[in-house]
Amino acid sequence: MELWLLTFIPPLLLMLYAQWKVSSTFGKYSKVVNDRNMTGLVAARWLLDQNNLQNVQVEITKGKLSDHYDPRVRVLRLSPDVANKPSVAALGIVAHEVGHAVQHAKAYAPLQLRNALAPVASIGSNFGWILVFAGLILYSMGTAFGLNLAWFGVALFGVAVFFTLITLPVEFDASARAKAMLRSTGLASVSETSGASAVLSAAALTYVAALLAAVGQLLYYVLLLMGGRRD
Repeated sequence: MELWLLTFIPPLLLMLYAQWKVSSTFGKYSKVVNDRNMTGLVAARWLLDQNNLQNVQVEITKGKLSDHYDPRVRVLRLSPDVANKPSVAALGIVAHEVGHAVQHAKAYAPLQLRNALAPVASIGSNFGWILVFAGLILYSMGTAFGLNLAWFGVALFGVAVFFTLITLPVEFDASARAKAMLRSTGLASVSETSGASAVLSAAALTYVAALLAAVGQLLYYVLLLMGGRRD
């Protein structure tokens, strides 16, 4: 129980704080109308064209803060609150997603690595923990193979953790590109760029929290199996 508390609770608290920070910061700057009175949808198309990315389409998707760039089909999807509102927050989020599209167009290495790892990382995230506990149950029943199965589950989950780690430079670089774009194109004023940056910084905290949570979970599994090996 103490092991669980040490490896799960601190990252969970940081995650909850990060989610609150994103929600409150987005809520604040989504109420501030940008000087150009430009909706996120219009801003996305304009920034993509500025980067010679006419082949990237822009769509509206469901959900709150569900904005993302899909490299598989070269589509930038915006949530309704971002797509339909001329807010400072919308400018920041749109520029960030356009940053991902630019990364894709320029074959940014960390993004390519993350995309390559995505299928295995998804399997590791969804099934790694199942193999760990299934293996431990088999081992407790006297099946020596169970411990090997559990370690295989840890290895799979480790790929998911590495995927989360690679996500950090990808997201940080997209935000850096976003801030540079807002300044260089003149799309946002100095004060608007500052507000957009606050939104992006809050969002970045969620990725840091996700990494710490994943590392804590992996550490829990490793320590659990090491204890099992000593029995």
